[in-house]
Amino acid sequence: MSNRTVTLDDKLYEYLLNVSLREPEVLADLRRHTMKLEMARMQIAPEQGQFMGLLLKLSGARRYLEVGTFTGYSALVAALAMPEDAEVHTLDLSTEWTDIARDYWQQADVSERIKLHLGAASATLPTIVAEAGASFDAVFVDADKTSYALYVQHAYELLRPGGLLMIDNVLWGGAVVDAAADDEDTVAIRRINEAMLADERWDLSLVPVGDGLTLALKR
Repeated sequence: MSNRTVTLDDKLYEYLLNVSLREPEVLADLRRHTMKLEMARMQIAPEQGQFMGLLLKLSGARRYLEVGTFTGYSALVAALAMPEDAEVHTLDLSTEWTDIARDYWQQADVSERIKLHLGAASATLPTIVAEAGASFDAVFVDADKTSYALYVQHAYELLRPGGLLMIDNVLWGGAVVDAAADDEDTVAIRRINEAMLADERWDLSLVPVGDGLTLALKR
C-alpha cells in the first residue's frame, strides 16, 4: 500500500458518506436547495462541513467569522456546532443568496446567533478588526480568490493566539498544478498556498477534503 492519501472514486466516496456523514436534516435540505442553483459549485461538500464543525467543537470556539456566505451552509454548520451563546459573523455581497441562508437559519432556530454583514469584505473587515480586535476563535475564508491574501491578513488580525484559520478551495480542482492554467483565480490560489507555507506565524496543514482545505493555527 502507498503511504500517500487515498484517491476517492465515486464508489469509495459514497461509502465514506454512508459510514460517516451525520448531516442534520436542515443542512441536507439547504444543500439540496443550493444544488438547484446555477452557482451550486460554490457549496462546500457535506463531509467538509462536518469536519469543520468537529474542529470548532474541538477548539471550543465561541466566536466564528467567515468571508463568503453564499446560501449559508457553512455558517449554519458553525452555529449548530458551537454553544448557544456563541457568535457567528458572516460576510457577503449577495442579498439573493443570503436571503436563502436567512430562511434556513430561521428554520434551524439559530438566526439570532448569526450576524450577516452585507457589503464588500474589503471594506467590512477593517471595521470589524477596529471594533473587535483579535477576539475570534476561528475564521473561514471562502470568497473571491483574488482577494485571498487580503482576507488572510485580516484573519490574522482578527484571530486570537491559538485561533484557527480555514481557507477553502486551495487545490482548485487540480488547476494549481496545471502549467497551462494562468487565470487570475488560479494564480491567486497558488500564491496564497506558497505564502502560507512560508509564513512562520502559522502552524499549517493542507487537508485534501472537498476542494482542498488549508488549516492554520495562529502562533
